[in-house]
Amino acid sequence: MSLFNRAKQNKFKEFINIIEWTNDTADTIIWRFPHHQTKIKSGAQLIVRENQVAVLVNEGQFADVYQPGCYELTANNMPIFSTQKGWKNSFNSPFKVDVCFVSTKEFLNKRWGTVNPIMMCDPEFGLIRFRVFGSFCFRVGPDPIKFISKMVGADGNFTIDSVSEQLHNFVITKFTNYLAESKIAVLDLAANLNEFSSELTIALKDVFSECGIGLFRFLIENISLPEAVEEALHKLTTMTVIGKLTTNIQPIKPKNGQVHNAIGINSLKDVPPPVPAQEMYHVAFGGVQQGPFPMAQLQQMVQQGQLCPGTLVWTAGMTGWVAANSVPSLSQLFGAIPPPL
Repeated sequence: MSLFNRAKQNKFKEFINIIEWTNDTADTIIWRFPHHQTKIKSGAQLIVRENQVAVLVNEGQFADVYQPGCYELTANNMPIFSTQKGWKNSFNSPFKVDVCFVSTKEFLNKRWGTVNPIMMCDPEFGLIRFRVFGSFCFRVGPDPIKFISKMVGADGNFTIDSVSEQLHNFVITKFTNYLAESKIAVLDLAANLNEFSSELTIALKDVFSECGIGLFRFLIENISLPEAVEEALHKLTTMTVIGKLTTNIQPIKPKNGQVHNAIGINSLKDVPPPVPAQEMYHVAFGGVQQGPFPMAQLQQMVQQGQLCPGTLVWTAGMTGWVAANSVPSLSQLFGAIPPPL
């Protein structure tokens, strides 16, 4: 072989013949084929595996999109790219183009969290700072160009870490915006994470879709609150549990002429008459309705400083919420408390 032919063959070997992404990393969303200034041979094989989409990017312009399959890259098989290059007929010379592979699989339990505290104006506590952490599940939508243009950019100058960082920042921004628009009290948010997560998933679907992302689940798993708010939440949760236990007590129904009680089985004639129904009151704590609570429990709340004369209460028969000390049956509770020393 002559020196000229050997040099020509070595030059030919520098051209890329096969373009593929083996996708060894499970968390990679997008990957650019590393050609390192090497040109692609006309007729090269483009292999797009399952759960992948390949996009040609020519000098910052999106070109052809390839779904899973095997393709021969020629002018006839690259209509958009050929038009951008001005190829009117078949073109057999090597060419340069960026090939971006996008993973279309479902990404589960992708973590997110606020690195810095976010600020919120709460109706009960005023301006507070807190951190939020959670996870979300998503996949890139059917239009990968929308995802690349919104989250990455078409110039091809991106890294895997930059894509993850951009996605994380996008999630934090959309969550913070929704939190501000919803105007939910922080105690309501902390006490109803599952319910709020479901509402948030629905509310953010369209926002994510605009960026080419299909959102399946958005979870708030933990909220780091100031100490004073944590203490108020603990009291609220305790009173809620007590209220549910009180309202869920059901009388034991007779069966076959007998009734069961804590002692044993007695005949109906030995059953005492029913105890008169206690008057139950709903109480508003921090703008949140709780209860209803019986009189004995309300007295404990007064002694613990949880129920004050001005606390709003309501019971059946009332036309609206009123201060506790304006109700005759409750006002006596406050009179039983000794004055401060």
